[in-house]
Amino acid sequence: QVRLVESGGGLVQAGGSLRLSCVASGTILSINNMAWFRKAPGKQRDLVAIIGYNGETNYLDSVKGRFTISKDNAKNTVYLQMSTLKPEDTAVYYCNADGWVSRDRTFELWGQGTLVTVSS
Repeated sequence: QVRLVESGGGLVQAGGSLRLSCVASGTILSINNMAWFRKAPGKQRDLVAIIGYNGETNYLDSVKGRFTISKDNAKNTVYLQMSTLKPEDTAVYYCNADGWVSRDRTFELWGQGTLVTVSS
């Protein structure tokens, strides 16, 4: 059984930095994409950043130049380095990953979410 466990959220002042981590554990053959989403109260869930199997990345326009997604394939871990944080970045951040458990079985999972609060 595959699990995603996030860590690294917290309270930070505007202009500060945080790094989120998400570890995929369990029986994993390979991972295709790993991504970070966020949901603020009263708003829709947004895709913040995604990193593909080959390392290709894409970002939400509002975080480009401030956030960096990276991964450690050996550890099945994805990171989100967030810098120059703004109050509008306040949200619950969710990790998402999809891949293969075996040659004929796929998975797609969500983490439990980690709260990021940016004070002005």
